[in-house]
Amino acid sequence: MITPPQDSLDHRFMARALELARHGLYSTHPNPRVGCVITQGEQVVGEGWHVRAGEPHAEVHALRQAGEAARGATAYVTLEPCSHHGRTPPCADALLAAGISRVVAAMQDPNPQVSGQGLARLAAAGVVVRSGVLEGEARALNPGFIKRMECGLPFVRVKLAMSLDGRTAMASGESQWITGPQARREVQRLRARSSVVLSGADTLLADGARLTVRPEELGLNEAEAALAAGRQPLRVLVDGRLRVPLDAPFFQAGPTLVICATPPVAQQAYTAMGAEILCVPGHNGRCDLVELLRSLALRGVNEVLVEAGPSLAGAFAQAELVDEYRLFMAGTFLGSSARPLLDWPLARMAEAPRLKITQMRAVGDDWQVIAVPAPVRPV
Repeated sequence: MITPPQDSLDHRFMARALELARHGLYSTHPNPRVGCVITQGEQVVGEGWHVRAGEPHAEVHALRQAGEAARGATAYVTLEPCSHHGRTPPCADALLAAGISRVVAAMQDPNPQVSGQGLARLAAAGVVVRSGVLEGEARALNPGFIKRMECGLPFVRVKLAMSLDGRTAMASGESQWITGPQARREVQRLRARSSVVLSGADTLLADGARLTVRPEELGLNEAEAALAAGRQPLRVLVDGRLRVPLDAPFFQAGPTLVICATPPVAQQAYTAMGAEILCVPGHNGRCDLVELLRSLALRGVNEVLVEAGPSLAGAFAQAELVDEYRLFMAGTFLGSSARPLLDWPLARMAEAPRLKITQMRAVGDDWQVIAVPAPVRPV
């Protein structure tokens, strides 16, 4: 029998580990999504993935399945095995205790306090270590965790629904529904994977939005739907002047975090509704968005989904705080008096920001466009 080259095997089994890690897309917050595969030669003897914070990591699940077959085996992990005591013991120690002889990691842990230490501990104990296999795919799986660890800020994704002429609502504010049920299902999935769903006062006053995840609308299989149903993202309202009344549907839907510029006089009334108040001063009654994001990162927030009107969405865009745009485009026109996609006054073409479209696909009768800020070209 001809044995495949080691590089080919490494890519094959790391791809499987990434597939396992994606099972945690809706449940691992604030931890990263991680998968692990343990092999003896070309045979898989153990698999696992991290389900939720506080529970065993992917390596532990895979080792339990492998049992004695882990001795002398290779472990493929989508993120460097941890080397520190958190809610669970170090995975590097578990791999050593099981007798793993080789560890392949897709990427190092981005936490600057621990990065490289897990692999170094394994190497020092005589384990053969390799890192960087399918690193791009691994980074794409955990953009929020990586950005929080590297920059102290969460990954910001802005969702926008628009007509073909780039409008989001009629002049009256009416906007339900521009897009169809398949596009709304995609938005539900974006909410489910996010740590935070964030909106502004204008949107809640116009739409009466709750911003909750509705598991029955996700279109997932039974196991994935159960995981998504077990965790609601934190719902955050940016309301600098506290204009949204406490009897709004948003407050009736459960605990929330309200961001304001000055503390409310009747703070107890908000507390009674399950609302936490966070004061983030800014200018002219508006909150400083950078400070807001830093505060969320300190709470362990990885991914923020902004579902807001043109004013707040435009403020994030102007401040260059958007990592990814998700645009859902419907086959309709709303006319010249309808509301624009973003409030972002630009005077010259030279001021227009460039975006790189990374994906465009049909979603039912609508289209989804994924775009990211293009790298700044040197002058």
